[in-house]
Amino acid sequence: MASSDFDGIILGMGNPLLDISAAVDEDFLNKYDLKSNNAILAEDKHLPMYEEMSGMDNVEYIAGGATQNSIKIAQWMLQIPGATSYMGSIGKDKYGEAMKKNATEAGVNVHYYEDEAAPTGTCAVCVVGGDRSLIANLSAANCYKVEHLKKPENWALVEKAKVYYIAGFFLTVSPESIQLVSEHAAKNNKVFTMNLSAPFICEFFKDVQEKFLPYMDFVFGNETEARTFSRVHGWETDDVEQIALKISQWHKATGTYKRTTVITQGADPVVVAEDGKVRKYPVTPLPKEKLVDTNGAGDAFVGGFLAQFVLGKPIEECVRAGCYASNVVIQRSGCTYPEKPDFN
Repeated sequence: MASSDFDGIILGMGNPLLDISAAVDEDFLNKYDLKSNNAILAEDKHLPMYEEMSGMDNVEYIAGGATQNSIKIAQWMLQIPGATSYMGSIGKDKYGEAMKKNATEAGVNVHYYEDEAAPTGTCAVCVVGGDRSLIANLSAANCYKVEHLKKPENWALVEKAKVYYIAGFFLTVSPESIQLVSEHAAKNNKVFTMNLSAPFICEFFKDVQEKFLPYMDFVFGNETEARTFSRVHGWETDDVEQIALKISQWHKATGTYKRTTVITQGADPVVVAEDGKVRKYPVTPLPKEKLVDTNGAGDAFVGGFLAQFVLGKPIEECVRAGCYASNVVIQRSGCTYPEKPDFN
């Protein structure tokens, strides 16, 4: 395939957030009632922490948001200019400008909706001994309008793409946009993928998640999210392999593709369920001393996976690429990466 065949092949939609990342201690987590290895939406009690973290010596600002991370990683892995596009909502402020600059420099074709009133969304990334706790203050990210998607220049990105990726977090923002994209994918034999994203999405946004599950050709998630999904649906099993299988067998709105469920489990094998079978793929072990922080590990996995998928590679290669990308990211602060991948 010529590189022009990859023009805008992957489209992501989600909540662009500027990560405010800092190493903190257990006392800090307790102060703000936070759990390690969790992702939540900010409540009023959490708001002072953004200011507190901004004043820390080790603070870093990184353009993030789950879907945007995955799209940037896919772009990095592909090394084909303009292969990826992304939409979401930012504010008209310095954080929004920083985000635009960062994503554009990464080679992603970004079409942000710019909200006049709300500031660009932020995500506090509290790193404790390599694990992370994420607290998202959506602000402008919460203001995405389906009208933006319908504009001809933006809908053109939808028509050009062959693969769509939307993290579950966007279910809380613009289900109307997800509906348009998922139905377009089903109608045109394209690949629609989503992520379980966080236990609270599986729990409190169960109905809207279920509404789009029939359209999902690939479902990504981690073991905690999978177990929450199982509990919420009354499946009475904690067995990740069984859960992955049951998700893969959920009814489909389109018969073009069978659904594949891909569940990561940290250092344990990746579980892939499709066609009534479960396969497990080992993860490259990383010595503890090389682990910097796990923020963005799952996002990086999806980005690496999708990059190989659009190249037409088999599932085991897609998983291997996902594991490679995760491995790179967890050795660095935030969802960042070196100039070029050395994946072969």
